[in-house]
Amino acid sequence: MKHFTVSFVVTAVCLALAGWWGFERGGASGALTALMLASILAVLEVSLSFDNAVLNASVLRGWDAFWRKLFLGLGMIIAVFGMRLVFPIMIVAVAADLSWPAVWQLALNDPQAYAHHLHAHHAEVAAFGGMFLLLVFLNFLLDADKEAHWLGPIERELGKLGRVSSVSVMVALAVLLASVQLVAPGQQLAALTAGLYGILAYVGVGALTQLLGGGEAGASAGALVQKGGIGAFLYLELLDASFSFDGVIGAFAITTDIVIIMLGLAIGAMFVRSMTVYLVEKGTLEQFVFLEHGAHYAIGVLAAIMLVSMKYEIPEVVTGLAGALLIGASIWSSLRHRRRSQ
Repeated sequence: MKHFTVSFVVTAVCLALAGWWGFERGGASGALTALMLASILAVLEVSLSFDNAVLNASVLRGWDAFWRKLFLGLGMIIAVFGMRLVFPIMIVAVAADLSWPAVWQLALNDPQAYAHHLHAHHAEVAAFGGMFLLLVFLNFLLDADKEAHWLGPIERELGKLGRVSSVSVMVALAVLLASVQLVAPGQQLAALTAGLYGILAYVGVGALTQLLGGGEAGASAGALVQKGGIGAFLYLELLDASFSFDGVIGAFAITTDIVIIMLGLAIGAMFVRSMTVYLVEKGTLEQFVFLEHGAHYAIGVLAAIMLVSMKYEIPEVVTGLAGALLIGASIWSSLRHRRRSQ
């Protein structure tokens, strides 16, 4: 329980703020509505981000104490205020050619118009996040040095493709070119550009880590970040951003109140951080050998859903159930593997 103490404190503070915000706008009934919406958003964020916590733990377990504390401290501030409040405002400001104060006033006083601007540029957001997450999945799947194989011979054979230089980037580019065909002709260039930036961000993390002495030439970003450092820190922040993009936009299906969205998602993000620490300190990934596999496959599914959502609306429950099923299947497989080994 000690791992979740801070999360419960943050939950109490955020719910108190949500209740006050609702009371100021609608009295007692407004306060109750705000509390209910914030709680729903928090549960939604946790259910959609468990695979994010597993992946974070798989990276953080190799870091020293300094970088762990930096990610769980400063990284938390960036995750809550940067990705779930500042970034959506930045998207609307750039897209609508408005100043930041004007967008903030729009979010507070005309949330419907704010949500409309944000949804209008969902394709670009999905292309960026989808490409970044797809490369995370591909570099795990197409890893020739991976020892454990959840899917047995199939995964082992796919791993051999990792010996081909930049194969994951080639696959990602092919997927991107196919995906932008889903978008209306007027948005295709913007979506393509955003997807290329997502690929550039992933590759850039690996390049930055190499330049700072974090690994050997030719190593993938996924391998390099295991050692920690500024490049690894940026990698996890971009990963968290890619997870949060769809969650922020999807939250508008529940409420258009930007303050309630931020508070609700902040609670969920805090519990994801606590789960990450718990998984690291309890050595859960060592006990469940295929749990990391399940998380990566869930990320692959999320990347596919984000790309498909550029044209078709995918309910959040589909994303949540897909991730939960893959994580559950990986835990069951891990238990079977442990019994056989014993």
